[in-house]
Amino acid sequence: MTINCAIIDDEPLAAGLLKSYTEKTPFLNLIGTYGSALEAMKELRDRPAQLLFLDIQMPELSGIEFAKILPADTKIIFTTAFQQYAIEGYKVNAIDYLMKPISYDDFLKAANKALDWFSVSQRQQATALDRFMFVKSDYKLIRVSLDNILYIEGLKDYVRIYLEDGTKIMSLMNMKKLEDYMPRPEFLRTHRSYIVHMTKVQQVDRFRIVFGTEYIPISDSYKDDVQQYFEQHTLS
Repeated sequence: MTINCAIIDDEPLAAGLLKSYTEKTPFLNLIGTYGSALEAMKELRDRPAQLLFLDIQMPELSGIEFAKILPADTKIIFTTAFQQYAIEGYKVNAIDYLMKPISYDDFLKAANKALDWFSVSQRQQATALDRFMFVKSDYKLIRVSLDNILYIEGLKDYVRIYLEDGTKIMSLMNMKKLEDYMPRPEFLRTHRSYIVHMTKVQQVDRFRIVFGTEYIPISDSYKDDVQQYFEQHTLS
């Protein structure tokens, strides 16, 4: 996978260093280097970048201000010499926050975080579009339609997939890997041991999801996402 990226930094030396780092990172394709957010805004309108290495403290328009007006699918790695901006950076969903002077080791770690994010996003989009996935079970590949899944249960190194027709499929796979494949918010993790197909939910009892005689727990770690989903689909 190749990520189209751009550098926005008003310090020529810092921008030059980042440019040299991108050029020796195989999965990064640098499409532009800009000395200000305003310059980047004009140029990137016609040729958007997937990932920005964005300085925070710049004249006219700061990196934080610029980040707030970017499309949601443009990801950001902030670069700055000022530690106090870290919290603000993460409030705009930055993938990482690099402190100057930036070593290539730190740069590569941040770039790999971006690569992981785009890879997961790409898999989710493909699964959502195709509406099926293949899972390994008993030395076979079994095609599973997303529309037939009720919920998925994690069992140590295995998962059990519960289908609408009562079929249960066991597969050697961890929950995190499976969660990364499932399109959100259609499928949400409700508990460390459960992923639920939210469009199949017919009943919630005392903040537990009910499938027939089975009650799926909603733990504190995941309740915010689940509650938000229910609130968005509740008439009050």
